[in-house]
Amino acid sequence: MHKILSVAHILGKVLMVFSLTYFLPILTSFIYHDGQAADFARSLLLTAGFGALIWYMTKHFRREMKPRDGFLLVASTWLGVGAFSTLPLLQSIPGLSFTHAFFECVSGLTTTGATVLSGLDNLPQSINLWRHELTWIGGMGIIVLAVAILPLLGVGGMQLYKAETPGPMKDSKLTPRITETAKNLWFVYFLITMACIFSLRIAGMSWFDAICHAFSTMSLGGFSTHDASIGYFHSPAIEIVLIIFMLLAGINFATHFLALRGRNINVYRADREGIAFLKLVLGSAVGIALFLWHSGTYGSFWTALRHAAFNLVSIATDCGFASVDFGTWPILAPLWMLFLSCISVSSGSTGGGIKMLRTMVLVKQSEREMLRLLHPSIINPMKINGQVVQNNVVYSVLGFIFLYFMSVVVFVFMLVGSGLDFVSSFSAIIACINNAGPGLNQVGPATTYANLNDFQIWVCISAMLLGRLEIFPILILFTPAFWRK
Repeated sequence: MHKILSVAHILGKVLMVFSLTYFLPILTSFIYHDGQAADFARSLLLTAGFGALIWYMTKHFRREMKPRDGFLLVASTWLGVGAFSTLPLLQSIPGLSFTHAFFECVSGLTTTGATVLSGLDNLPQSINLWRHELTWIGGMGIIVLAVAILPLLGVGGMQLYKAETPGPMKDSKLTPRITETAKNLWFVYFLITMACIFSLRIAGMSWFDAICHAFSTMSLGGFSTHDASIGYFHSPAIEIVLIIFMLLAGINFATHFLALRGRNINVYRADREGIAFLKLVLGSAVGIALFLWHSGTYGSFWTALRHAAFNLVSIATDCGFASVDFGTWPILAPLWMLFLSCISVSSGSTGGGIKMLRTMVLVKQSEREMLRLLHPSIINPMKINGQVVQNNVVYSVLGFIFLYFMSVVVFVFMLVGSGLDFVSSFSAIIACINNAGPGLNQVGPATTYANLNDFQIWVCISAMLLGRLEIFPILILFTPAFWRK
């Protein structure tokens, strides 16, 4: 109980900090006179007030955090922030249930981009901005943000950083102090987001659309201000800009930081994971374009390349934008895109899924095993980026892959058992656990997740959270060993 109360004390502080994020939609409401400022002001007061209340009531349980406390705080933060972020939606959208509001907000915070809302073109601007702001905050992680701007939280920042941040980022600090590391990552994230905003404005978007879509692009969140997503604009220039920034967001942000700090693009050439990611995605885009052209889906190769490149990059990077209904393409194309969403993006990016680094480890481990069968006594250490990968890392990757696929199987069976067809069930879980957004059939790019019943919605919410937090930080909470003293 003391463990829970001590974590609740920090959660109260996090909620108070999170309440500050309501100021941006309040300002937007005043600018556009959409009448939502009062709703956001009430949400701000409720969030800050509740955070202050639990912080005050649990102040006697304040103590130095232990490593396991980080996992509990991360999980409770994503659930708590997700719940409180529903307040503006519940007040502003008539008939919206808490289940649907929570799905929408968790989808934003986990950068999934799946939506239950329709009529996005007619939503108040402040509500639309709020959805996109959630994706932008979730992109680099709420906890990392808290550590960056609140060094006086009084908690062990490294415990939060390791619990929140995926891949090798948690083991390779960019600076000696964790607070400085988080600040630097957020600075790079902000800088590239600003570049994306101006690029989209030059390409033809309005300032409002440019800000919202830049938030979605850099977080790989996939929310749009229009029901037709990027297809609304019918603009090759906008699509090219988004492709470039989606690819940038799919690369490890530590690489961006090192390149900016050293003013040296050779850093990218040394990033084997990033190179593999770009080769796989761009090569697949050309291959799928040739397939769509050959199958007669598009009469021109260049038209096929335009649509294949944008939609494949969007799904492969787990962003989730759509310029056309790729669910109507020959089934090979969307299935390959969903497959890429599982493995493509770099660790330390804002994307989800298994990540390219783990894929590389699996490939190299398979090669090692085959070589060992031929030469049982051989000593063959695994190397990536010139560094030896320890066996404990390999074992961790194998454990993650097992839990990943078992989670997919369990969630798919749950949806199929609830009455959803297999293609919709499978694609929905793959899209949610990879934080990619649209699936196929009933959850395809031309429709929304509102077609699902409440049970199915909660299954998808669970998949989104499990995927965003990379499985271990969630499942570890259900082990008896975690709760032992």
